[in-house]
Amino acid sequence: MLLDGLRGTLNQSALEASGPQAAKVERLWWFAFITATIVYLLTMGALWWAARRARRRELRGELLSEADAEPRMTRTVTWATAATIVILLVFLGTDLLVGRTLSPIPKQQPLTIEITGHQWWWEVEYADTSAHGRFATANEVHVPVGEPVLFVLESQDVIHSFWVPNLAGKKDLIPGYTQSMWFQADTAGLYRGQCAEFCGLQHAKMALQVVAEPRAKYEEWATKQQKPAENASDPTASRGREVFLTGACAMCHSIEGTAAGSHAGPDLTHLASRRTIAAGTLPNTRGALAGWIVDPQRIKPGSRMPPNQLKPQDLDALLTYLQSLK
Repeated sequence: MLLDGLRGTLNQSALEASGPQAAKVERLWWFAFITATIVYLLTMGALWWAARRARRRELRGELLSEADAEPRMTRTVTWATAATIVILLVFLGTDLLVGRTLSPIPKQQPLTIEITGHQWWWEVEYADTSAHGRFATANEVHVPVGEPVLFVLESQDVIHSFWVPNLAGKKDLIPGYTQSMWFQADTAGLYRGQCAEFCGLQHAKMALQVVAEPRAKYEEWATKQQKPAENASDPTASRGREVFLTGACAMCHSIEGTAAGSHAGPDLTHLASRRTIAAGTLPNTRGALAGWIVDPQRIKPGSRMPPNQLKPQDLDALLTYLQSLK
């Protein structure tokens, strides 16, 4: 699988652009950094030169009268102020120009993904004109390489901010408002995203992964995601399915193809196909999943998932069932 081949290549850096949006932001950053560095060096050089010149005059016993010093100082301050205004105007113009070029999406009817921010996880729904074509996942976004993707952004509780530094700038998600943005991944790989607006106790543990893959791989993944969960054939997995549907799990989560249809928590229809759980907090392994189910408050204090006191045999069966949801 492509995901297996991309292990260890997870990137999160605004200075390693992998798409046209991020490249413009990166160029703007370098422009600001280089300009600021030059201004700093010139300022430090001018101060050094002025101090050295004043010291030489002092050693020679030369003193400037106030009548001579004041016009010279006025000219210096005037030129410095004018240079500062010009630099700030250049910064403003460049920033506005980059901002204007980031807005229009260069494609008709692009792939549209609806992202909803929750405390503290990301709900991801792939929009489609038909009900069959829509499907939901959580904390993991798959996109085809080389194609612009439109994101429709909302928040269900507080202000969040969607940011995948390698692919685009950030966009705030404000309750009651719908925002939009787009980006394009030009290089296949795994890119880490993050909520960039403090949104509560577990803000730092609200991550997501963007998987950029060739169109054929993306289509294969999307086709699998559109299918409901397969019926458990293994006796242990069947028992786990019963534990899920008759316990507290079904009160918050949904699994397509079963009676579980709540959207208070992430959709688990294809949970086993994801690389992480708890919004990037833990790897999607059997042990990590067990710890998360039994005591999520120890791992992510304040999260809305309550502890689940299950019998060992029921927990084992539930884990077997959840790991079968691929």
